[in-house]
Amino acid sequence: MTQQAATMEAQISLPRENGELVFQAPWEARAFGLAVALNEKEIYEWSEFSAELAATIAAVEQNNDPSSYYARWVASLEELVIARGLISREQLDARTAECAAGIHDDHDH
Repeated sequence: MTQQAATMEAQISLPRENGELVFQAPWEARAFGLAVALNEKEIYEWSEFSAELAATIAAVEQNNDPSSYYARWVASLEELVIARGLISREQLDARTAECAAGIHDDHDH
């Protein structure tokens, strides 16, 4: 984990229990790992991810959205990878629809 991820501001800090990161489901740990890996590959600065996450959290809380921390994390990550041109919104939506429909279920996700 990057040092920046370990020391995120309080309003966007990672869920912890007894100092250890807490993931409620495997997808949360994968989303965390993907965000860290993309930062380490210098796709974006950690400060950019943190700013996007803070904006996402503020927006959903203003709308009383009950989404989980890592759902907000993924939404932030999506915006950054789209902004960087790694994937288009249309490609992301298509892949999401495939996963929801069970296409490619022969993989361990």
